[in-house]
Amino acid sequence: GVELERSGVFAKYNVRILGTPIQSIIETEDRKIYSNRVNEIGERVAPSEAVYSVEEALAAAKRLGYPVMARAAFSLGGLGSGFADNETELENLARQALAHSSQLVIDKSLKGWKEVEYEVVRDAFDNCITVCNMENIDPLGIHTGESIVVAPSQTLSNKEYNILRTTAIKVIRHFGIVGECNIQYALNPNSEEYYIIEVNARLSRSSALASKATGYPLAYVAAKLSLGVALPSIKNSVTGVTTACFEPSLDYCVVKIPRWDLAKFVRVSKNIGSSMKSVGEVMAIGRNFEEAFQKALRMVDSGVQGFDPYQQPLKKEELTEPTDKRPFVLAAALKANYSVDELHQLTKIDKWFLYKMENIIEFYKILEETGNTLNADQILEAKKMGFSDNQIASAIKSTELAVRKQRKELGIVPFVKQIDTVAGEWPASTNYLYITYNANSHDIDFPGGFTIVVGSGVYRIGSSVEFDWCAVGCLRELRNLGKSTIMINYNPETVSTDYDMCDRLYFEEISFEIVMDVYELEHSDGIILSMGGQLPNNIAMDLHRQQAKVLGTSPESIDCAENRFKFSRMLDRKGILQPRWKELTNLKSAISFCEEVGYPCLVRPSYVLSGAAMNVAYSNQDLETYLNAASLVSKEHPVVISKFLTEAKEIDVDAVAADGEILCMAVSEHVENAGVHSGDATLVTPPQDLNAETLENIKRITCDLAALLDVTGPFNMQLIA
Repeated sequence: GVELERSGVFAKYNVRILGTPIQSIIETEDRKIYSNRVNEIGERVAPSEAVYSVEEALAAAKRLGYPVMARAAFSLGGLGSGFADNETELENLARQALAHSSQLVIDKSLKGWKEVEYEVVRDAFDNCITVCNMENIDPLGIHTGESIVVAPSQTLSNKEYNILRTTAIKVIRHFGIVGECNIQYALNPNSEEYYIIEVNARLSRSSALASKATGYPLAYVAAKLSLGVALPSIKNSVTGVTTACFEPSLDYCVVKIPRWDLAKFVRVSKNIGSSMKSVGEVMAIGRNFEEAFQKALRMVDSGVQGFDPYQQPLKKEELTEPTDKRPFVLAAALKANYSVDELHQLTKIDKWFLYKMENIIEFYKILEETGNTLNADQILEAKKMGFSDNQIASAIKSTELAVRKQRKELGIVPFVKQIDTVAGEWPASTNYLYITYNANSHDIDFPGGFTIVVGSGVYRIGSSVEFDWCAVGCLRELRNLGKSTIMINYNPETVSTDYDMCDRLYFEEISFEIVMDVYELEHSDGIILSMGGQLPNNIAMDLHRQQAKVLGTSPESIDCAENRFKFSRMLDRKGILQPRWKELTNLKSAISFCEEVGYPCLVRPSYVLSGAAMNVAYSNQDLETYLNAASLVSKEHPVVISKFLTEAKEIDVDAVAADGEILCMAVSEHVENAGVHSGDATLVTPPQDLNAETLENIKRITCDLAALLDVTGPFNMQLIA
């Protein structure tokens, strides 16, 4: 947009710009003009200088005093930014950053200050409100996209909150922004001193989070404002009676945690900082911080039970130099009796959050000491702090089902609450729901007859917006068929979590416990799992064992396809060819199998997404390393080893079947040879290099498998030729 304006294209063709004027965008993005404009209204930006060469950068740093932060102007996700404590570090940083951008900004480092954000909305008639304020648990120095964020802010005094709110409104008016804008502050934890870090005159990642956290549809309102509609004349879609010109007030707490997939990359630094590395994020809703925080940690990674002190070893350097696993290092430190003051010194995280984390660890100790003799009060207390059944079970050396049974016998069940943006000041008729134990009544009735669709959860490598598309398509079609729908998902970046997509939206974990709770509370007609990718498939058997009705392909068939051993055995019985394989029982038999068929061999764990821990071994030593990794990933399911065919062609088949009869199918051919994951390969459809005979074979195998597994719904398979 800025380029088109500068080159005169808009003027030449008489194009009208709606919403925020281009001049305002330039003023907020060009660091030099931006700081001058902010100073005009008596506000302060962090001391910084804009430079255009490495020499100028070094001179500027001398004037500002180390440590400094360098960042490229006009960049997204903190590209080419970082901290420097001395000249050599800065020189390296500046060289890299100037490769991305012509202008480089050198800031005085405010590491350790609180980072606070406000989302502000203004219309063309100068009506202005703040929609949501958020606070980063991680202090300044970590990009907000990499931070754990809490909304509304928890540690600001009333005075601080209002100072920053007033400033936000003053700034958006001064820049003349129309629509939505996001403003970030650095706040000194020991005084009321603050700096404005940046103003984004656009919707950002934080806006998606803010609108899901408050139920205030920011993008929808911003679009109306760009067209020149006034805020008071837009209806509030949640209450249906008030206007959009109000500030949401929340009677719940929201926690956002990013998801990283750094373990997939060899030799990649696990440290997080001012440049963004996360691939997705989750949002959890609870009635207190502990509940929301533990929920969020489980959402990020289904292998985690919560704020678990045994998840990571205690490394002191990881407290000062944060990595993607820092919450668990904190848990380990609290378990090792580090005091809140010590941890505050090391991490600069506000003590309020550390005390809350300490509460969780203290309760862990009580659970471990009490063991199997928990009483009703203790179970209720645990649930109020966000402990899952599974987490309680592992602390008291029991099983999830035993804890669930005991909890239900004691009548401890969760309550369903509405998100109503006005903290109960007006009656709200919303279908945007969450589950909590910190309540004593339901906000809604349960008439029954709903069909549950389970979403895909957090975006990660191998599972992202494609499943959101599937889920939305499924919800729309169910609506067309006249069915009432429930969506369970917890990803704030998706369309499936818009509350007008379905009849009821549960913004909740996708775990056996929660899905089963919703199923029982709602007296549901059935659950559709096939739209959410790998995550819902993993809980199919658990739901099935508790007599939940799974629609589509039966969980037993899902298990036959996901469980490598059952799947390979089934192919052999049917006479469908596959490379020689063996189930892993111990290392010795694995090595002798590989030596017999000859390396390379492929190690394949069950129930995994996007080839996690799936590796080609070329020697006994490789084999041992990979088998250890694979058995960690699929603890409860078999690992299979098969001969890896080099230079084989790989073919992907996607099909839909009903009761084992194929309705339609598509064949795509990989350009690369087998060995490149289908998510990383170049695919061509229709296939260019397969003869008629091969295609007939593919069709035959596809029909056989659909019938064997009695597939109802979508399925995908890969073949090698």
